[in-house]
Parts: sequence; structure tokens; C-alpha cells
Amino acid sequence: MRIVYLGTPSFAVAPLAALAQRGEVVGVITKPDAASGRGKRLRPCAVAQKAEELELPLFKLDSMRTPEAARLLAELAPDLCVTAAFGELVPEGLLGLPPLGFINVHASLLPRWRGAAPVQRAILAGDEEAGVSIMRLAPELDAGPYCRQSATPVADKSADELLSELSTLGADDLIESLPEIASGRAVWTEQDTALVTYARKVAKADVALRPALAADECARRVRASSDSAPARAVVCGRSLRVVQARTVVGGEGLPAQGTVALTRKRLLLGCADGALELLAVKPDGGKQMPVGAFLAGLHQPDELTWWEV
Repeated sequence: MRIVYLGTPSFAVAPLAALAQRGEVVGVITKPDAASGRGKRLRPCAVAQKAEELELPLFKLDSMRTPEAARLLAELAPDLCVTAAFGELVPEGLLGLPPLGFINVHASLLPRWRGAAPVQRAILAGDEEAGVSIMRLAPELDAGPYCRQSATPVADKSADELLSELSTLGADDLIESLPEIASGRAVWTEQDTALVTYARKVAKADVALRPALAADECARRVRASSDSAPARAVVCGRSLRVVQARTVVGGEGLPAQGTVALTRKRLLLGCADGALELLAVKPDGGKQMPVGAFLAGLHQPDELTWWEV
């Protein structure tokens, strides 16, 4: 089977590696290099790096809505195209080009959380499970039927931890699905439109930390945060990002809402129904550090309070 793979971030690396082991990938399409890091240097995406490591034919396209993209797919002549977090809807005119169509590795239990940030939205919503679906692409966003799904508990995992786990699950499900898809034996389940939810991209306001929120909601915001949308607050007059935290509910000595309790090793923020214990932080202009290192440099703050940035 000739397969063309379309993907961009780290979530899409494991499925690509699994396909490459089968020796059937005739081309990898990714987005062009993007500026990142402090120096804003152009860097290849995770899938581009993996494709180069595996010595696979690599093509970087700004858009699939161009004659160039159509010509490329025609020249590669795939039997099947596989996408994973590619970052762009494939035009309807291209979906029927491969004889077996396009399938997608999507990081949710469809029809819940169609869209750009399914894992982060599952965490923010307090879902007990997250998952991955092997689905057929359709013109509408993530609306196609699926032939296989796998789930895993959300628990206290961060978005990065869940994405890594789901990437591996998706790779396994993809490989298991391919023979059934190729032979026409795959059973496709249409999505129940009454159960559809959308996972819009997470903004900074979605993960901002506020004293009026419940401690568990603050903890979920920390776990769902990222470099592009960090969970931030002002603590004892210091603006910082909270990188890792846990909920503390019940017991004596918890700070009141909007106040801070600290010792040499612990830093607790008073929330509406308990406290958020900070475990790792990144002060503005500084490096990420365990909370003990932050406390060592805090000395004696004038105000034991915290508030939203």
C-alpha cells in the first residue's frame, strides 16, 4: 500500500514512525519551518524532523488548497492518505483522490471534542477519559465516521503527558486498522450529531488562575496550559507561570481565598474551596524551577496575597 502522511506536531510522530516500519510511506507532507524559541529562529516541526531521521521523502507546503498540492498528490499516487494534527482542513476536491481516501488519527473520543484542542478541552472540562479515534476525513471539521477508538483515564495527567500517551495509542490503532481499511472490512460508525462538542483553541483567558475559582479548576488549568497559553498569576507581587501544581482540600492551615501560605518548601494559594499547591513555576524573565528554589529567592514578601495577571 502506498501511503502519504500529513502531520505537524509531536502528537503526529508516533503514527508516522509506526507507518514507516511497514515500509509503505511514499511521502510526508508538513507545514514550512516556523519561528520559535527566544531567538525566533526557523525550526522544522516535529514531523519534519522525524521524516528526515527516517529518510522519508519530505514536502513542506503552506496550504493544501493550491495547484501545487494537487499536483504533488497526483505524482505520489497514494492508495491512502493518513493525517494526524496536520493543522489544516484538506479540501473536499482532494479527499477522493486516493482510492482508499483520507483517514485521520484524532485525539478524542468522537463525537466529543471535534477541533483543534481536544486533549486540553477534555482536561479543562474535567472529563474522566480522553481518547483517540481512527476516522475517515469529511469536508466538515472532524465529522467523518470512525472505525476504531481507544480510551485512557485523564486522572492528573498534563496535556503533554496525555498527548504522548494518545499518540502511542493512535499509532497502534492505526496499524491495526490498515488491513481492514485496505480490504474493505472496516466497520465505520457514524457520529451522533446530538453529542458533538467542539474543542476550540485554548486562549490565555481559558487557563488564567483566579482566587475565585475552585482549587480543582485551577489545577486543571495548570495541566491544560502550554507555552502559547500559560497558566499565570501574580504571587506575593511576583508575576509567574505555574508549570506544575496540585489540589489541597481540607485540613488545617489552608490559606483563605486570595491569600498565600508559605514555608521553606511549600507554597499554597488560597482558592474558593481549598488551596492550590505550587510545585514548579517560571517567574517572568526567569527559568523554570521547583517551588523550593523560587521560595529561596523570595525572601520576606510584603504581601501574602495572589491575584490574576
